Amino acid sequence: MEVLALLSDGFGAVGGIARYNQALMTALGACPHISGVTILPRFGTPTSPLPDGVVQQPAAGKFAWAARALASAARQKFDLVFCGHLNTVVLAAAIAKARHIPLWVQVHGIEAWEPRGRAVRAGLEAATIVTSVSRYTRRRLLSWSDISPDRVRVLPNTFTVSFVPRSRNTALAEHLGLAGKRIVLTVGRLSATERYKGHDRIIRALPEVLRQVPDAAYLIVGTGDDRSRLEKLAIDEGVAHVVKFAGEVPEADLPDHFAVADLFAMPSTGEGFGIVFLEAAASGLPVIGGNSDGSCDALADGAIGCAVDPDDRAQLVEAISAALQGRQLSQPDAVSRFAMENFASHVDELVRSLAR
Repeated sequence: MEVLALLSDGFGAVGGIARYNQALMTALGACPHISGVTILPRFGTPTSPLPDGVVQQPAAGKFAWAARALASAARQKFDLVFCGHLNTVVLAAAIAKARHIPLWVQVHGIEAWEPRGRAVRAGLEAATIVTSVSRYTRRRLLSWSDISPDRVRVLPNTFTVSFVPRSRNTALAEHLGLAGKRIVLTVGRLSATERYKGHDRIIRALPEVLRQVPDAAYLIVGTGDDRSRLEKLAIDEGVAHVVKFAGEVPEADLPDHFAVADLFAMPSTGEGFGIVFLEAAASGLPVIGGNSDGSCDALADGAIGCAVDPDDRAQLVEAISAALQGRQLSQPDAVSRFAMENFASHVDELVRSLAR
């Protein structure tokens, strides 16, 4: 099977959706039933060799991207269209219909939680199969769409082998001005549109955490237009001296930042899954997430980490303090269920079902 993959974020792009797409395209390229994968991403320029069986043809601009997709579909014979985001499903469905081939649609999080317009709904409901990163997103999608539930499968996230337990990175801790601290870490965009991630909840919890764990500190990795608000909040809460904004960190350097921390926490209310939870757990950190979104799937219902009510400050304070004091929040090796080999096996099963 030849696959045409229309993606928002391809190889070279950053963020959770980009990392999911990269893992999925790698797995597709390795499937015995797949002869080739042609990726057309909106964003991303590869900085390293692509996986075997995968080619990427970026186009600058929305209209150039759509034109290239239509031209590729007209010029080359494809057996499957993969749509990596609901925002591109209208074009993907049109190509699949014109070529009389199956359509595979991927959904992630908030883009699939509320009813969409008629064209997007029609494109979605034309899909042969839909995969969701979490049970939560699947449930929300089915609440407003007319697609048959048996066509919507859960294909959870995975993580790369670069995330493994490491000895504490004391040199980086010193560089960050956090030597001797017990560090809570959050990795994620600081965007005004993504305040659901919960950076502000942790900052507001810090005064009470510090009463129980006086050497606690909070390391924030990520950048965005909400940083100044969070910096002001830290000042207002009297904790600016223990809150460190590291800014944007290249993905290759993320393992080093996990190795400087004692705990990963992101008490979110809007994550479709949260690949960063897996990366933190695979790095050997205790993990805290929210209990009202797709984070529950990433936390494996408590096996990988602790799910708290993001809006219950006392509960968040207790979970953070307990973790920093060494009380176990997860089962060792529980994160292995999300390893790449298991993810690839699930992808192969889906491809086999489409090939039949």
